[in-house]
Amino acid sequence: MGMSAKFQLQMFISNPVFLSAVFSWLSAQFIKTLIRLISGHIHSVSELFSLLFWKTGGMPSSHSALVAALITSIGYHSGINSDVFILACCFALVTVRDAVGVRRSSGIQANIINKIGKELQKGEIIPSFNPAKEVQGHKPLEVVVGCLLGAFIGTAFSIL
Repeated sequence: MGMSAKFQLQMFISNPVFLSAVFSWLSAQFIKTLIRLISGHIHSVSELFSLLFWKTGGMPSSHSALVAALITSIGYHSGINSDVFILACCFALVTVRDAVGVRRSSGIQANIINKIGKELQKGEIIPSFNPAKEVQGHKPLEVVVGCLLGAFIGTAFSIL
C-alpha cells in the first residue's frame, strides 16, 4: 500500500536534511544581501531581489553553505560510513572546487577579455564587441565562511 502524494510531499519538505540545505542557502543569500546593502552596493529593488534569490559570488558562499549543511545533516542522519554521505562529500568537493577555482578563473578571464574587446572597439580595430558574461566565483574565505555557516545550520537541524 503506497503513501499518498500529499503525504510524501509533506515528508519531503519536513525532512531535516532538505530543510538544512534550503535554510543554509537562504541564510547565506540573506547575509550576502545584507552585507551588500549595508556597504551601499545595492541601488534598486530589482537588484536587491536578484541578489537575495539568484546572484552568485560574494560573502558567504551560498553554494558552499548548502553542500556543507547537506553533508553535515546526512552525516548525522545516515552516518559517515553511509554511501549517501560519501556521495554528498564528493558532490561538496566538486561544488567547492568549482566555486573557488573554475568559476572564479572564468570570471577573471571574461573581465580581461571584455576590457580588451572594449579597447579594440574604441580604437576602431573591430567594428563591434559583445561582452562575455563575467561569472563571479568566490574567494577562499567566502567559501570557508559558507562551509562553516552550512555546517552550523546542518548540525542545528539535526540535533534540535
